[in-house]
Amino acid sequence: AVRAPAPPRFDVVLAGGGLSLIYAAALGRAGHRVAVFDRRRIGCGHREWNISRDELLPLVESGLFTAAEVERLVRMQYERGFCRFAGGGSYPVRDVLDCVIDAEALLAALRERAAAAGVVLLDHHELVGYSPVRNGDGDGDGIDVYVRPVAPAARRARPPGGDYEADAPDGAPGGAMGLTLRARLFIDGLGAASPHARFDLCCPTVGGVLDGLQLGSGPLEMDPSVGEILVTTEGVEAGRQHIWEGFPAPPAPQDADRPSRRMTVYLFYYARPRCLDRVGPYPLLSLYERFFETLPRYKRGPLRLLRPTYGYIPAYTRLGPMPAAPSDRVFLVGDAAGRHSPLTFCGFGSMIRSFWPVTQGLLRCLRDDRLDRATLSALWREPPALQVLGGLTLMMSPPEDEPVDDPDGINQLLDAAFAALHTLGQTTYAAFLKDDVDAATFMRFMLDAAARHPAVYRKVFVHLSPTEVATWLWRLGRLGLATRGSRAPGVARRWI
Repeated sequence: AVRAPAPPRFDVVLAGGGLSLIYAAALGRAGHRVAVFDRRRIGCGHREWNISRDELLPLVESGLFTAAEVERLVRMQYERGFCRFAGGGSYPVRDVLDCVIDAEALLAALRERAAAAGVVLLDHHELVGYSPVRNGDGDGDGIDVYVRPVAPAARRARPPGGDYEADAPDGAPGGAMGLTLRARLFIDGLGAASPHARFDLCCPTVGGVLDGLQLGSGPLEMDPSVGEILVTTEGVEAGRQHIWEGFPAPPAPQDADRPSRRMTVYLFYYARPRCLDRVGPYPLLSLYERFFETLPRYKRGPLRLLRPTYGYIPAYTRLGPMPAAPSDRVFLVGDAAGRHSPLTFCGFGSMIRSFWPVTQGLLRCLRDDRLDRATLSALWREPPALQVLGGLTLMMSPPEDEPVDDPDGINQLLDAAFAALHTLGQTTYAAFLKDDVDAATFMRFMLDAAARHPAVYRKVFVHLSPTEVATWLWRLGRLGLATRGSRAPGVARRWI
């Protein structure tokens, strides 16, 4: 009998060629055999991401980039940001989401570094499934990952600046038939499309880069030195609390010597996934209609939408089970693992903050061949505050199955919360928005918010089921035990 050829062997197979490509580049540079596959061209990006400068340090610490290379990725930096809610105050903060990163350049650089490290790049391949290998050929345990090419007709439209290859690159296992890739470890970086992903909030989001904004310091004008982290212009309408987000964007090349009139603007709201059917058909189209109808409440000028951005962003309150790998030798990263910032809703920042310590843990696991589910899951040591901050995301969503008797209630809650944060000082305020806060500081925040708005927690708990309330209070107690005496309030510390 003729034996079938053995599958190509790798130390790591990574699903997802977006920002999760950073893991492949780092593991490849460490000497491991790595393969990456994605439905699109790997390392393709066409917009900007926002992050603070100190959160970029892992790019340098990992050795993937020099400090000068990271500096070139920063297209612009604004001086300060603020959060403002209808009927309330404006609460400025520095060093939060203030650097505009060229995502296209970052991802292209990660692809180059991965390729230089010998990583096999399989563009336009999708996951079919995977299965463990138990000493099947006398060469130790492993995992077989099954992928197949994506038909050209099913590929997404070419994004600006991107190009596509019809087949796998030269030297890579590929072709018209499906592939089996055998690995010691399978990393799922497929985001919300992952078969392992779960979420208990959904954030429909539309927007894009706008040009032609009216310059000035008024609330309806754009100040190129100021970012708008969270802004509301009205209360609950149509059963949803709509929230704006706006970040200055680099000007066109021909206007480089003038103040930018461009801004990346998003409009979004939070909803429980099971409530999305109440939104009606084509919810993103409906949200875009609202975007253009209500944009004059937010900004003025002869506005032009240069580049649209839209989609459904998953959110995890962490009041229920987090996504988990179903077996040994499987590891989840990014949105597939539920790792995002609950208040600023920034998956980019949380990924960059965590990737290098997590990669170091993966290198130890690979070195020691400790790739069981328990050991791998222990690599995620999140900030204890995330266990309670996630629940506060529900403050931004109207209660389910009940009429909204106070359309301004959510804005009042948010105003009280952010007024309390601002009172704690810039260092603590910024650290809070980066998911880093200890128990003492969190308790000070809650007490101050309650003093400003005595009904705050009664209204917050309306948003939660009895089980969620109990879970939130239990995790608040855990936060106190985990961080008791660990540091002075407001002094940032890195967590995973």
